Amino acid sequence: MKAFVAKVSAFAREEDGVALTEYLILLALLVGGVIGAVTLAGENLSDAWSTWGTWWTTEVSAPSSGGGGGGTTTTTGGTTTTGG
Repeated sequence: MKAFVAKVSAFAREEDGVALTEYLILLALLVGGVIGAVTLAGENLSDAWSTWGTWWTTEVSAPSSGGGGGGTTTTTGGTTTTGG
């Protein structure tokens, strides 16, 4: 146990130990910032994707394949007219 305490005391007295501690604190802050940014961006991206998916399924419809001639089909009063 005395050897461990001696090593910790020597580590604390050295300048390298202080510099290493500062770098570890800086690294921890950077990692926390990156994790926070990714989490925030992920939530916003998920919300945007859900909104776009809802719009796509409710507002956009596939073109109809009426007649195969590429013309338009109009129904008025029971009469169907195909143009093209």
